[in-house]
Amino acid sequence: MAKINMVQSLNQSLHEVMENDESVLIMGEDIGINGGVFRVTDGLYEKFGRKRVIDTPIAESAILGTAIGMAIAGLKPVVEMQFSGFSYLMMHQLEGNAGRMRTRSRGYFTVPLVVRMPYGGGVRALEHHSESKEVYFAHTPGVKVVIPSTPSNAATLLKAAINDPDPVIFMEPKRSYRSFKETVPDHPDDIPIGKAMILESGTDITIISWGAMMRDTLSAIEAVKEKTNCQPEVIDLLTMSPLDYQTIIESVKKTGRCVIVQEAQRSFGPASEIIALINDFVLMYLEAPVNRVTMYDLPFPLFGREHLYMPSIEKITNAIFHTLKE
Repeated sequence: MAKINMVQSLNQSLHEVMENDESVLIMGEDIGINGGVFRVTDGLYEKFGRKRVIDTPIAESAILGTAIGMAIAGLKPVVEMQFSGFSYLMMHQLEGNAGRMRTRSRGYFTVPLVVRMPYGGGVRALEHHSESKEVYFAHTPGVKVVIPSTPSNAATLLKAAINDPDPVIFMEPKRSYRSFKETVPDHPDDIPIGKAMILESGTDITIISWGAMMRDTLSAIEAVKEKTNCQPEVIDLLTMSPLDYQTIIESVKKTGRCVIVQEAQRSFGPASEIIALINDFVLMYLEAPVNRVTMYDLPFPLFGREHLYMPSIEKITNAIFHTLKE
């Protein structure tokens, strides 16, 4: 066991998977000789060589298009988009080819590839470096979307994504890259794609979040507990698509109240889909309207104002108190 951060955990997982499976290769901008802009792929070029750790041109559509061909041919490419804000340039390849190939070929071909991408704000980055657009990818049929929140579940989920037969968008919350460490077992328990994790069991309110917002949400919950006898049930989604409907439905049915915390903008975001799910299946069990804490429906500001723009612990705490009083 070792106490490591998320960057180290992801790097360790890539090392392990590439050692055990020669069909796995990685590719992207600056991921080889330089070890990646966040150093997630540090040391892999020296160990596995240029044929399995491929520095690519600055051409996101070409990177993914090449990876799709590799995957159909039997390899397992792990692609890095340097920042999620640059991934829009690959969307035609993702939606038009990767996500459709299994259906288009009537199951003859699968596309076992992973697209890793740092996402999210809170690190004083420039424009196009702080978006939280998981809903774009979750809205794409045939594509799975995974968002880890800690070093330990990042390690396990990355391995699961690489071994999945379908394309997986693996969104890494860069605010969590080095902000904290935790003990990661040498052989952690498997976490299947499509299964949420209940971090705390409770009966008073369901609180749902994912990615970097998970730590802020847990801090807000502790603040609420100090002032009330509240027993919340806390859910870390981990997978955005396919969504773990059953865990959400059963939890809200039990508690009757729900707060959803997302880093993305408010309109048409993941929280909207979760609220629709709750309304469809457990509306009559609700004791209060479902509350959501989100960013504003505005372009992400420059870093001097990002702390005003993003959901804060205070905003989450107030939303929980408000929902408990309804």
